[in-house]
Amino acid sequence: MSSSKPWQGLETSVYKPNWWVLLGDMGAGKTSLVLRFVKGQFSEYQESTIGAAFFTQVLSLNEATVKFDIWDTAGQERYHSLAPMYYRGAAAAIVIYDITSMESFARAKKWVQQVQRHANPSLIMFLVANKADLGAERKVANEEGEEYAKENGLSFLETSAKTAQNVNELFYEIAKRLAKANPSRQTGIKLHSIPQETRRRSLFCCV
Repeated sequence: MSSSKPWQGLETSVYKPNWWVLLGDMGAGKTSLVLRFVKGQFSEYQESTIGAAFFTQVLSLNEATVKFDIWDTAGQERYHSLAPMYYRGAAAAIVIYDITSMESFARAKKWVQQVQRHANPSLIMFLVANKADLGAERKVANEEGEEYAKENGLSFLETSAKTAQNVNELFYEIAKRLAKANPSRQTGIKLHSIPQETRRRSLFCCV
């Protein structure tokens, strides 16, 4: 690469864009989840996404730094036809539902089916039960979501954008799996090798 390396002392190899997509019903908390991760922020009154929102993120793992783009898609019905533009070719998909809404869970199942039919067969997909902080209003049992994920070959996690429960864990786990599945000489991911003496301890940084 040229001298415009993002970090001093890193040997950089850049390949095809590595992007992740967030899918789910309106109000499931997709935007709140990604904003909690990227900016460490949470708002009780988050405006609905129009079309899609875009974020770039960098995560420092033990042996590599993974750079990826996150597409936060709108949950409103009128935008659903746009979703294939974002999940086709994506490296990872996070399908999110609200634990206080059976309708949200049902819609998440439809997203799973749609992605499994049309997306990259090597895509990593997580089913995420969001708003775990609203346990008193829960309509979808943890076991129900976990069982559906297991039956469909998905990974499962409960999160809360409000309390930050499992938010970092979700994104780091996906990054680790992608780094393991895509060594620096393969396509589909951007990896930055970190020499032993300059290996960073920071969890993540934003671009």
